[in-house]
Amino acid sequence: MATRPLPSGDNRGMSATIHVRGSVSIPESELRWRFSRSSGPGGQHVNTSSTAAELSFDVAASPSLPEPLKRRALERLANRLSAGVLTIRAEEYRSQQRNRDAARVRLSALLAEATAPPPKLRRPTKPSRRVHERRLENKRRRSDVKRGRSSRWRSD
Repeated sequence: MATRPLPSGDNRGMSATIHVRGSVSIPESELRWRFSRSSGPGGQHVNTSSTAAELSFDVAASPSLPEPLKRRALERLANRLSAGVLTIRAEEYRSQQRNRDAARVRLSALLAEATAPPPKLRRPTKPSRRVHERRLENKRRRSDVKRGRSSRWRSD
């Protein structure tokens, strides 16, 4: 399984960059590709062609990612990284090009999620006194209605 550079002009409609978030994108030159034979059924075709695509992206050394996004991605993807390198394997299709495209899409989605800003912290609030009193009054009313249905309290 040798690393092969992507032949120029082989993007077939795909942009030469992978969009991450906002104006941040990764050029194709920062990606490393490896191709191998896919596992599973496929007949004679599977034994002769290298259709599985393995995409590696060095998150730690990438000049395209701004420092805050890089730190966030390294922290959130820590369990998926090996020496700062993120690897994605795509072998669901029988065509190498479709597997390449699938790997690019997955990389884009992973990086977009990993570099997302942290969610806004929720500030706990307290219900107003009037709302609290209204809720308790409604509970009392329902309780009286249900108590009125009981045969113990009826005077028939």
